[in-house]
Amino acid sequence: MGRPSEFNQEIASGICERIADGESLRSICASDDMPAKSTVFKWLTQQKGFADQYAHAREAQADTLFDEMLDIADDARNDWMERNGKDDAGWEANGEHIQRSKLRLEARKWMAGKLRPKKYGDKITQEHTGADGGPVMIQRIERVIKNPVVPDG
Repeated sequence: MGRPSEFNQEIASGICERIADGESLRSICASDDMPAKSTVFKWLTQQKGFADQYAHAREAQADTLFDEMLDIADDARNDWMERNGKDDAGWEANGEHIQRSKLRLEARKWMAGKLRPKKYGDKITQEHTGADGGPVMIQRIERVIKNPVVPDG
């Protein structure tokens, strides 16, 4: 039996549930019992209900990524390693593990911000100021008509 290609709501719901749990579409579709990514993309364009369900699953995925970030940040199990040398016994920071944790956090932060920008994205504000940081003042607005069309007459 090959990969599913015809739309199946049970499979579609399973895909969305796994996405909401934080799994990538790529890893889901790597299983032989799942449709290819291209099939899922086709379903998204052809099945309005599935497209909505998928969009909600992606939003839920952002919340899952946020929760994972807290778990990663709070997990210090491998941050220290024991040295057993003759002259330098003791504990030292495990830089490789700490850097990997930072990378995992940054990747999740970026993705959550893209999936739910209003909730997890960076807030960007723009301010317009005039001279010396004061308000922008409009002195004069002028309307100029170039090359006016004059009716024959």
